[in-house]
Amino acid sequence: MTRRIGIIGGGQLGLMIAQEAHRLGAFVSALDPSPDAPAFAETDSCIVAEYDDLKALEALGDSTDVLTYEFENVPGDILRHLEGKYDIKQGIAPLFDSQDRLREKNNARRHGLPTPDYIAVPECSADEDCALVPVILTDEQRIEELTKAVGRIGFPCVLKTRRLGYDGHGQEVIKNADDIPAASALLKVPCVLEGFVDFDYESSVIMVRDGENIIHFPIGRNFHKGGILDLSVVPAEGMYEGENESDTGRKITAACEKFMTECGYLGILAIELFVKGDEFVFNEMAPRPHNSGHYTIEGCTTNQYRELVRFLLGEPLNKPHLIAPTVMKNILGQDLEAAREISGKGVFVHIYGKTESRPKRKMGHITFVPCTLEQYRENWAGKFIYGNDY
Repeated sequence: MTRRIGIIGGGQLGLMIAQEAHRLGAFVSALDPSPDAPAFAETDSCIVAEYDDLKALEALGDSTDVLTYEFENVPGDILRHLEGKYDIKQGIAPLFDSQDRLREKNNARRHGLPTPDYIAVPECSADEDCALVPVILTDEQRIEELTKAVGRIGFPCVLKTRRLGYDGHGQEVIKNADDIPAASALLKVPCVLEGFVDFDYESSVIMVRDGENIIHFPIGRNFHKGGILDLSVVPAEGMYEGENESDTGRKITAACEKFMTECGYLGILAIELFVKGDEFVFNEMAPRPHNSGHYTIEGCTTNQYRELVRFLLGEPLNKPHLIAPTVMKNILGQDLEAAREISGKGVFVHIYGKTESRPKRKMGHITFVPCTLEQYRENWAGKFIYGNDY
């Protein structure tokens, strides 16, 4: 009997989940508000509806055996109505926890992951009690609240909205007192103020856990431009000694696996970390395939989408191994035409099929394997807008 997977969300992550599901013989449906959602090009059926349309979500659940989500801003409260009625195999806890930066950081700290200094702005006594409450303050009161919070955290710091922030949206860096008035405009909604982290680079650890076993993919180094991931380079410098993880790499992956296990999370989880020497600090998490893990499709013996699907279908997980040094280049709208012209041995171009191209919209990615950062700089970097900035 063909097994049926339902995906809440139809973006590029849903597209790649559906591709791997088909390779494993599953039937795939997806729900997304956009009739031209990328995943619909691959799914067997689709539902065009908003993420808070309970009837549409129930229709997706009724037509499938197991549900997953590829978009972390699916309303958690809506999914509560589906939990128990349908098999949401990952559960909604990791999604719910990741949707609020304050709850997310409190959770990380409780389970042993180091965090930057942070406080809720306005001050908040519990994880949930003010995350969705509109902040009704005058301009002067916003400046006063933020000034008081900055006095506790110190300069430099970063103000972030507690919900719905991504790719640099919903955050402001505060370097000195002159930055406070402009940044205070974010306080129309609940925020969290974090101390600025001095780090060498950002890494992400991508894990899949089925309750009995947990696997993690090789650790990469992430480069951002304008708050958006531009490159992932694997393996990350300092994380490996030959083919084996270094002491730092083992310390990081052990801490992340411990966190996932103690939280009781199942399925896929990506944790972003700031790395300084042999120390690390939690940044954020995502309970879905991660942009920095696109490289696993060609760079590893198995990939993040396939292992998520294996989890959803109840199949044993396969431990991934890096095939060769790999560089993944994110393609935004401004680089789309250049990306279409890229070709060569060991070059794998993925275009997501989005109908509208915008300068900062993720339109595809390219994986170069085998390829080091130095080889990328020499052979490919000059073809892209940000190419020579590393």
